[in-house]
Amino acid sequence: MATVETIYIGQVRTESTHLKSGTKLMTDAPVDNHGRGEFFSPTDLVATAFGTCMITILGIAAQSQEFDIDGTRILITKIMADNPRRIAEIVVELTFPHDHYTEQQRRLIEFTTRNCPVALSLHPDLKQTVRINYES
Repeated sequence: MATVETIYIGQVRTESTHLKSGTKLMTDAPVDNHGRGEFFSPTDLVATAFGTCMITILGIAAQSQEFDIDGTRILITKIMADNPRRIAEIVVELTFPHDHYTEQQRRLIEFTTRNCPVALSLHPDLKQTVRINYES
């Protein structure tokens, strides 16, 4: 069964529907590539998928190990390249709301962020930079 249905609605814009939930998502081409930039671009979604996959898988791991990552923030930066136009690098900066993690929990955080399904699915030429910060 299909996961998403996408319709091209003109002017380099799409509307996608998540078939199980009915949730809709719009995309635009970015301003620097013939679009209006009013919604996520397809490459923004790739970068977003990378960061949100990390934090989702980390949330699952934290639940199973009975520790808390609630309030963790991620900043995602997508860096484009030309010839061919593609994503050259995605930088994800995770900021955890405290610094009370054990050494074992920190190792789990490191491992999980670098081994989420999206990270493992991206082309090896795409540079993946992950920075982890703990607030005091």
